[in-house]
Amino acid sequence: MILFRIIMSLPDVGASDSEDLTDSYRLQIEKALAIESQKRILENNDPQELSRLQKLSLIKLHNDSHKDLIPALMSRLGPVRAALDGHGGGIVIDSSSVEKLNNGKLALSLVLNLDGACISCGAVPGTLQGIQDDLIADKEIISVQFSNSMLEWFTDLQRDFVLKHGGVSFV
Repeated sequence: MILFRIIMSLPDVGASDSEDLTDSYRLQIEKALAIESQKRILENNDPQELSRLQKLSLIKLHNDSHKDLIPALMSRLGPVRAALDGHGGGIVIDSSSVEKLNNGKLALSLVLNLDGACISCGAVPGTLQGIQDDLIADKEIISVQFSNSMLEWFTDLQRDFVLKHGGVSFV
């Protein structure tokens, strides 16, 4: 009976309060993840080199077939970079092209693949979406898609899941 009274005296937490609490926790977790991933990225990479790579034009690197294109793309990745570095994975460019936008500016269209340990990782759907989201945020990138060959790595269930819920496209 005492427990019933205690529960009855608790303030009513409505749906709005619950959503606020969920958003608060989500933001705290995102912040903690960003801090930890940035720490790991800086442990594994030279900050001056990352800064140099981030300043390079992806269009120019593409047009020059420069060896720094993949490192420059990697330097633009956020928390997903920490996972790639930590698990021995990386990105591979299967194809790329420069597109002329309606406003006259140029932007890269990329078809990517993964290598290293990322090939067999169960977290690939999240990794792909993280790569896509981070790269699309760059003003020089208009499109990020992934190679159909990646779908061969998955079981039928994994393939169905990544196609239906992965948030990325394969070509």
